[in-house]
Amino acid sequence: MTIKTTLIACLAWAMALQVQAQVNAGDSVMSHARGNRLSVGGYGEVAFSRNFFSDHVSRYSQPDQHKDNPSHGRFDIPHAVIYLGYDFGHGWTMGTEIEFEHGGAGIAYEKEDEEGGEWEQETEKGGEVELEQFWIQKSFGRWANIRAGHIVVPVGLNNAHHEPLNFFTVYRPEGENTILPSTWHQTGVSFWGRKGDFRYEAQLLAGLNADHFSNTGWIHKGHKSPLEYDIANKYGISMRVDNYSVPGLRMAVSGYYGHSIGNSYPRNANGVDAEYKGRVAIGSFDFTYNAHNWIVRGQADYGYLSDAEQLKYVYNRLNSKSPFKHSAFVSKNAYALGIEAGYNVFSQFEQLRAKNKKMYVFGRYEMYNPYASNTKGVAYDYTAVKRIAAGVNYYPIPQIVVKAEYSHRFLNKIYNDEPALNIGIAYEGFFR
Repeated sequence: MTIKTTLIACLAWAMALQVQAQVNAGDSVMSHARGNRLSVGGYGEVAFSRNFFSDHVSRYSQPDQHKDNPSHGRFDIPHAVIYLGYDFGHGWTMGTEIEFEHGGAGIAYEKEDEEGGEWEQETEKGGEVELEQFWIQKSFGRWANIRAGHIVVPVGLNNAHHEPLNFFTVYRPEGENTILPSTWHQTGVSFWGRKGDFRYEAQLLAGLNADHFSNTGWIHKGHKSPLEYDIANKYGISMRVDNYSVPGLRMAVSGYYGHSIGNSYPRNANGVDAEYKGRVAIGSFDFTYNAHNWIVRGQADYGYLSDAEQLKYVYNRLNSKSPFKHSAFVSKNAYALGIEAGYNVFSQFEQLRAKNKKMYVFGRYEMYNPYASNTKGVAYDYTAVKRIAAGVNYYPIPQIVVKAEYSHRFLNKIYNDEPALNIGIAYEGFFR
């Protein structure tokens, strides 16, 4: 091979890595278009878990009584997703993403640990079937696109890259999935584009609803609405910038700001709802490195909520029959840190490389806390978690992955740790 040929091959390899890294969740629907008017695709996951710890409602309030409880297992279909996209021509496109969560639809029963183990009907918008994306886009050029409709809010690594081939663990990375909406999707308007080594996006959205905030999930359910529409008494903005200057490396900063108290129905003209803002501010850094048979991913998220001590007294949270949290305090701060690294061991075997088979041996470490600040002196010490995971991802073909991992949650020393074994299989691809 000549020096010229080698240089051309290296350049093509670098460009391929760069293009691969540029597709984020908001663009996935149309990423396959390339001359096809209609694009059809999706992704799905099947998972089995064996949790070697108690699932009793009082496992945190009475840890000594449950340290020897038997293990429990679950089969699950976390996500089954259908993508539909259409290119109308003249720069006009449409994209949709329909998601079935946990294999069902409608109203689900849940046992609320933070309410003494009471059984409740959990009603979320669309039940267990959600329209995660539905937008119409006008493209003026690579550098300028306007997208209006129901869109992905790309704050953090998980929301921008939440498809199952974009993380090693069987379930989505736990820290971000605990403190932030996942997948975070709301109705609004987005301006985005690419220029040189940068991809950028700014969004105007309906505000989050503080009635949904909780001690164990912070703002995780704040984007949901139990009504037929998204309440928009208050508004929020999000921004994200990705950089691809180094071949194989993507780095990004993202953030969110908006008001959340009073963004509910009915809107109370008096009291806490009118007096306080509930400002939500989030900052995040994330990266992905995919080169030399290594994949390394990491993220750091920090969030602030003003007037957190007042949320217990807002109008809708005082009504025990409302579909909102009403018993627990909410923290003014939350954080999630995580990093994972995997090496393709099949890269060392010529026959396996030739067949495009891969197997990554990986490790992951994360720490997170949705209740990082005690509100009015009330502590929920079990929310502080450190978690390790180790396992393998086997790719028989590029669109399918088989995952297996052992994980271990380390809690405050007064509680019982939570080890688990998870096995899953997932696909991601386009059919047209």
